[in-house]
Amino acid sequence: MSTVGLQLRELREKAGFSLRKAAVAIDMDVAILSKMERGERKFSKETILKLADLYKANSDKLVIDFLSEKVLYELEDEEFGLEALKVAEKELKYKKHK
Repeated sequence: MSTVGLQLRELREKAGFSLRKAAVAIDMDVAILSKMERGERKFSKETILKLADLYKANSDKLVIDFLSEKVLYELEDEEFGLEALKVAEKELKYKKHK
């Protein structure tokens, strides 16, 4: 499974942006963007959307992958993580149909 950071690095390279040019385009420090791509720092949804727009990429897929990583990070070491995820899924479905 490819991380969002790796996906965004590949998209940046395919779009022909250097790390510096991409960072300047979204008004971000180059070192921070580098750390995000390497998985040493977390992305925000806002940054994901800016980069998807810059690279002309599918923002829906990137946001889904971003949210998935976020959930995994929170639950991976929890004894009841999977059960909690199932309960959360039911709650989300309930709220969507309300």
